[in-house]
Amino acid sequence: MCIRDRLRTAFAMLDKELQSRPWAAGDEFSLADCAAAPPLFYLNELAPLDGDTPALAAYLARLKARPSFARVLREAAPFLHLFPKDRVR
Repeated sequence: MCIRDRLRTAFAMLDKELQSRPWAAGDEFSLADCAAAPPLFYLNELAPLDGDTPALAAYLARLKARPSFARVLREAAPFLHLFPKDRVR
């Protein structure tokens, strides 16, 4: 099984968990969401979320909409082309 297939399996597991709550640890934004945001953002770059994981995609959208994370993404934008997307198969 390739890494992208494993990521899709993990995405499906996370999607199932997020169907019953808006944030990683429950109803309130917490440190768990702060920890999840960067890896989820980059994993989405490697193996984009698709229609099979709507709750996870909505979660990532909520994270990106938070002012602090939106600012990080804006400041990182000039460097995102350096991310080695083509190395993961």
